[in-house]
Amino acid sequence: MGQAEPDTFQYSLPDFIVEAQKDSNYHKKYQRLVYNVKKVLPYAKMASFRFQLMEQNLQVLPTDKARKEYLKRTEKAVKNQFMDDLKGLTRSQGRILIKLIYRETGKTTYELLQTYRGDLTAVYWQGLAKVFDANLKEEYDPIEDWQIEQIIKQLGFN
Repeated sequence: MGQAEPDTFQYSLPDFIVEAQKDSNYHKKYQRLVYNVKKVLPYAKMASFRFQLMEQNLQVLPTDKARKEYLKRTEKAVKNQFMDDLKGLTRSQGRILIKLIYRETGKTTYELLQTYRGDLTAVYWQGLAKVFDANLKEEYDPIEDWQIEQIIKQLGFN
């Protein structure tokens, strides 16, 4: 019986890692990403929690009228609690928040708006997001967004 060949694993690092060594601003950019993730992650976690709670509550409400009223009250409460903070986010923070909402809920921000506010509202907010160089249909990809994933794990969140 012959000796088995050892398994080999090859992985080429993305170009931006190699380029980062040449870039004297890499550390500053990474620290800025850490700051931005720390700032918006609590909002994404809260969105996920509220989404789950809202889903549970909607299931026990007896009528469409009661569900619509509940959605209106919930939207008003969320706006009162978070709108000022969210208006103060930078474009980069907003784009990260959109991705993290997908990471936490499994749905894009566009899909959430479409489901709970309707097609017209979702299209309106998508258009406004595009003005600010964002996309509400953006999904989170732990491979593509590996730095964000690494930061979240370092912060102790999974």
